[in-house]
This record gives sequence, C-alpha cells and structure tokens, in this order.
Amino acid sequence: MGSKLKMAGILALGAVAGALTTMQLQAVARNSLAPLPLEEVQQLAAVFDRVKAEYVEPVDEKKLISDAIAGMVAGLDPHSQYFDKKSFRDFRESTGGKFIGIGIEMGMEDGLVKVVSPIEGSPAFRVGLKSGDLITRIDDTPVKGITVDQAVKKLRGEPNTKVVLTIYRKLENRSFPVTIVREEIRMQSVRAKMVEPGYGWIRVSQFQDRTVDDFVRKMEELYKQDPNMKGLVLDLRNDPGGLLDGAVALSAAFLPADVVVVTTNGQLPESKATFRASPEFYVRRSGPDPLKRLPAAMKNVPLVVLVNEGSASASEIVAGALQDHKRATIMGAQTFGKGSVQTVRPLPADTALKITTARYYTPSGRSIQAKGIVPDIWLDETAEGNVYAALRTREADLERHLSGADEKKDAERERAREEARKKVEEQLARTREPLKPLPEFGTPEDFPLQQALNRLRGLPVVASKTAAADQRAEAPTTPAK
Repeated sequence: MGSKLKMAGILALGAVAGALTTMQLQAVARNSLAPLPLEEVQQLAAVFDRVKAEYVEPVDEKKLISDAIAGMVAGLDPHSQYFDKKSFRDFRESTGGKFIGIGIEMGMEDGLVKVVSPIEGSPAFRVGLKSGDLITRIDDTPVKGITVDQAVKKLRGEPNTKVVLTIYRKLENRSFPVTIVREEIRMQSVRAKMVEPGYGWIRVSQFQDRTVDDFVRKMEELYKQDPNMKGLVLDLRNDPGGLLDGAVALSAAFLPADVVVVTTNGQLPESKATFRASPEFYVRRSGPDPLKRLPAAMKNVPLVVLVNEGSASASEIVAGALQDHKRATIMGAQTFGKGSVQTVRPLPADTALKITTARYYTPSGRSIQAKGIVPDIWLDETAEGNVYAALRTREADLERHLSGADEKKDAERERAREEARKKVEEQLARTREPLKPLPEFGTPEDFPLQQALNRLRGLPVVASKTAAADQRAEAPTTPAK
C-alpha cells in the first residue's frame, strides 16, 4: 500500500463526538515550510508583547504560545486539535485501550457515577463492584456536582495507589466504603453472548488496538457454542469510533474478499485512498491475518447492525459498508454523521497536531458528513418511544463542522429535532424528575435488540413510532470526486 496511509489508524476521544477516525500516527517530512504571512505574524507578536507586558498578573510565555496554537487549530473544525505534552500522552493512552485506574465502564445517574459494568479481572471486579452500583464519594469528594471528566480524573491515578469509594447499592438499599488499589487496566471493547439458541449478539463499544483480536476471539466462542448460528446482531450503538484499520477489518469479516470498504479524499496525495476487504488494508506490521481464524459461515450468516445517534466515525464506516453491499440490515436511528478523517502529526517536545486531512465515503460514494447513516428500519429506544434521542448531540450540531452535501435538505429534520429537544426539556422542568435510564444493552429489556432478533427470526418488527422519523427519507447520495 506504500504511502497510501496504511493504517494503524489512531482515534481520539472527543469531548462531544467521542472517538474520531484518524489516520496513522506519522511524522511530517517537508522540504520547505509554507511562507508565513509577515504582517499577520507581526500582529501576533505585537499582541503577545502587550499581553506579557500589561496583563494584570504575570503570564507564562510558554502557556501563551501553547494557547495561541490551540486556538488556531480549534478554529478549523470540531475535530482538529493541538496536543500539549500531557494531552498527547492521554490521547495515546486512550487509543491503546489501557490506562491506570480501577476498571469500570461508567455512566452518570442522578448526578452520581454509575457502574455500568466492572471490567473482568480488574481491581473493581475483584472487590465485588456490581453493575448498577452508584459511587457517591471518591475519597473525601462528594460525586454530586462534579462532571464526568472530573470523576474520571479522580478515579484514575498512579499505579499501586489507593482510592476509597463510597458505594450505594440500590438492590440492597445500603451504602458501604470500599478501598481499591489502582493498576493498569486493559479495556474490553468487545462483548458477546448467545442471547438465545441460534442467535448471537456481539457489541463493539470502541475501535481500539485490541478490538479486532477480541472480536475474532468472541466470534470463535459464539460459534463453539452454536456452530449452526441462524443469525447475528452486531451492536454498534454509542460506539464513537476508533482505529480505521479496525473498521476495515470488522467490515471484511462479513464481506467478500477485496470489495471496497471505504474511500478517502483530501488535499494531500496520500489522503486519496481506497481501502478494501483485504489483509493488506488492516493487518499491521506484516503480522498474521486475524480474520483467518473466523468460521467461513460468517460470510453468510444473516446479520443485523444496530446503530443510534451515538454511533460515529469508524462505526459509521462499518455500517455504511455493510449497508452498501447489502450484507446487513441496518436498524436503529440515524447515526452521528462524522465523515472526516484526522491525521496525527507528531511535533517537537512530545506534542502533536491532530488535523482533518480528508473526508471519507462509503463504497457507493456516499458522504455521511453532517448527516450520518440512515437505517433501513427505524427503531425507538423503548417500546414507549424515544427517551434520549432528541437530547443527543450530532455532528451537524457542532460549531464549525464541515458542511455536508445534503445539509440544506436536512434543515427540516434539524428543526424537528430541536422542537423535540425543547419538549423533553420542558417536561423535565415540569416534573423535576430525571429521565428513566435506558435498559443495559444486551439484556432482555433491550427493546431495539429484541426487534433486531425479530427481524432475524422473520417475525414482525415494531418500527419507530416517532412522527419525525417516519417523515425522514434518505437524501440523494453524493459521489466522491
């Protein structure tokens, strides 16, 4: 593949959109720098001089420069970012699927940290934390009133350090303290199980370094349990994306050899690339092809892909490829709509620049930028209707997002979403009660999963009751140029 960005792709955890599909981490070698606009550079120097000399308090020169660079990059689009030394380290840690912490998948409920699931074998797992436990205090800090990011920072730390948590277990109606020693945690981005005889469920929550290997291992386990699987649900809901080579590999697991998975197009020659369902496009460092271990039956097993507004970037690439090749039925809600690719360029002093270098296109040439993947069958979140859909942020909601080709045609949909969001907020203000949390994915109470299984069984599916969804139609596609 040569210079065509053979991807060990690196993906960032964004503040809003989550993980953002990016190209391989690579250094920049240029023969010459672009000429600098002299007048503007002099203006920047003049502002720097004034701030340093006249600001009410002394300022750190390095911080001023760093903030100026960060501001310049942030003004481009929501996904380009300047990494200082610390944020670059955190970025690499997050995409590697490992970190120092206690080992929980977490969410928020009633202003408290909720244990969605303890990671198997982690310190939290060993001390007996359970799904549904609420963390009310972290050391001496009450959790009420702090943000998710603040909670994460307090739970993480140096290896072999202790953190004392106060746990409220609702099922037992009791609170108790627990001391946990932090250690290196390896995230599990793939979960799977046979939900009933003949039908499997596999969930990919993010595309990380180990996701493809974990996916293959989980599929091997499912086929050992039932070699004659009748149907499979691939769950990509709330998957914010990740490594692009992982998306290509996951698509290739179900598609015929060598078909197009995704194409990219941008200003640089290396950003114009086509990625196919072939090992050379997803196997790293000349290693073995992990997909060779998969059962041959996976190429033909009836497949449903579940998506929602939180499915972004790499997960949209998978859904789009399987939809275009008519390999799967896509069910759920319109996805996030992040159709751009970022490349991470290392800079001096252990810093880096993550910059948007290309747009990506599905095999049929569709750009999903600011639009997303439109499902074949729309589903509500619960049997009663949608709960959180109107409150979720999508690419089109972000300031300075790259425009999508069909964005003007989606203006009516955006107005409908805004009206639905206002109705939910008014209802919350009226009742002053928090929204009821959705059932955990993969459980018998998971309404979209049950509809996906009905589709695989050939039974009637309860499609979306939401009027706005019924009125939406997929806009004409825009081919890559």
